[in-house]
Amino acid sequence: MASAAEQLASNLNFSTFAKAEDLKKRLWFTLGALLVYRLGTHIPLPGLNPAAYAQAFQNQSGGILGLFNMFSGGAVQRMAIFALGIMPYISASIIVQLMTSVVPSLENLKKEGEQGRKIINQYTRYGTVLLGALQAYGIAIGLEHGNGVVVDPGWFFRISTVITLLGGTMFLMWLGEQVTSRGIGNGISLIIFAGIAAGLPTALAGTLELGRTGALSTGLILAVLVVAVLVIALIVFVERAQRRLLIQYPKRQVGTRMFQGDTSHLPLKLNTSGVIPAIFASSLLLLPATVAGLGNNTALPGWVTSIVAALGHGQPVYMVLYGALIAFFAFFYTALVFNPKDTADNLKKHGGFIPGIRPGERTAEYIDYVLTRITVIGAIYLVFVCILPEILVSQTGIPLSLGGTSLLIVVSVTLDTVAQIQGHLIAQQYEGLIKKSKLRGGKRGR
Repeated sequence: MASAAEQLASNLNFSTFAKAEDLKKRLWFTLGALLVYRLGTHIPLPGLNPAAYAQAFQNQSGGILGLFNMFSGGAVQRMAIFALGIMPYISASIIVQLMTSVVPSLENLKKEGEQGRKIINQYTRYGTVLLGALQAYGIAIGLEHGNGVVVDPGWFFRISTVITLLGGTMFLMWLGEQVTSRGIGNGISLIIFAGIAAGLPTALAGTLELGRTGALSTGLILAVLVVAVLVIALIVFVERAQRRLLIQYPKRQVGTRMFQGDTSHLPLKLNTSGVIPAIFASSLLLLPATVAGLGNNTALPGWVTSIVAALGHGQPVYMVLYGALIAFFAFFYTALVFNPKDTADNLKKHGGFIPGIRPGERTAEYIDYVLTRITVIGAIYLVFVCILPEILVSQTGIPLSLGGTSLLIVVSVTLDTVAQIQGHLIAQQYEGLIKKSKLRGGKRGR
């Protein structure tokens, strides 16, 4: 089956794409949804002084605001209605998924299949509303503390800001779900991808401008670009890498016919967790600064100010925690999306087995052993890819959009989307072959 799929994939051409009407509709829907998102990042929040806010953002763009701005596609720089972006939803997903491993009732819901998943998704939406409201209120308070940023400070501005920003986040959450079901790719990941990709030309132009003015040497810029290309090549290689476990099926008899035993493979991705650990780790590290923004920074205790400063982008503590969280979520998310026991039970149910390994519990232990070993490699790869460019950014002053997390997200989402497009084309070609065979069978019957 795998070789047949690979053969079909190699035979795909433009004529196959031209006939794939459903795929074209999905692509147009996805592009339209991303266009709506990009338009929303240019609609400003009411009640602000644009000049004063631009000055305030310029003073803080190298820190936490720069990271927020990267994930929101420039909406923070313009303080648009989508300034919160999709990060409250990501944070709520982290909390709910952690609770599914701790709270027995949620763990049982996860085992109930589609119905349980719908209930868990509903809890995630409730968490998004709570976290989004909290972060929006923190942004409103922080804006009021700016020097002339808010035209008319007060409760009306705070309430309107919370409603506007929270509404923008909920709309993006809904838009992402629509893209996932009616478009191509994962909607939430594509929204983050679109935001980062929109900032890359500006970041590249800013880097070249620093080189023109002499702030950065030409050799340093070329070296950073070479490192970026090598990191992209590493991401492509690892994201496509698999550890294939040989699966054998015994001979079986159906009626009077004896079918020969078959062999297959169980593919285990080297990085099963994908881009999720980098997004989860980044969103968690944003929370302390958000909480600190709930009050006047001058009134905060000294130890709180010290913690927020230590967790600033590019600081050593930030780097260590960032790497540790990425490694943790690499294992945690892999355990969530891949259950060795369920896989072993399915193999046993269909008569499949790994040569030399007894079916059932021993097979589950072996799959878990292999998965743990390759996840160690995947976690090291994620930490390296995310931390190395971040160190270069902090040491050289290269714009934040060229960081490791952004490269990982852009490349991974691109590979995933292209794979889904190819899957639709293969399905289209399969349908064409089936129709042709039916037509030939009908003619012979006549």
